[in-house]
Amino acid sequence: MFNTIMVPVDLAHIETLEPALAVTADMAKHHNARICYVGITAITPGSVARTPEEYEQKLNAFAEKRKEVHGQPVSVKVYASADPTADLDDLLIKATKEVQADLVVMATHPPRHLDALIPSHGGKVATHTQASVFLVRPTDAQD
Repeated sequence: MFNTIMVPVDLAHIETLEPALAVTADMAKHHNARICYVGITAITPGSVARTPEEYEQKLNAFAEKRKEVHGQPVSVKVYASADPTADLDDLLIKATKEVQADLVVMATHPPRHLDALIPSHGGKVATHTQASVFLVRPTDAQD
């Protein structure tokens, strides 16, 4: 059913992504799908990498480690932005189309009141692409 699973990855917060990464691995094995890890970084030096090229090297290393876990083919797509926070939704939508993802697995947070004013990234991707979107909350999320 799914051929390409896209997973947005923030290398600065890998520990919070683990539930989404586990779902991705299970889905990829079940559907024999390839996984594309997408990273969005600043064009200026940051906490993870000094350059977009260094960020891409680190994302490639991350993808290869994940491949050892799930055994499915992997690729990466990196976007550099002057303002990653402001450009995040548009770049995720662009990536979904460019990598031809038919499933996007994204980590998310428990709902908050502010979400009524600021829509979720997953909601934006779901409404602006043809891909299915699977949002994975942290395992310790409360109702």
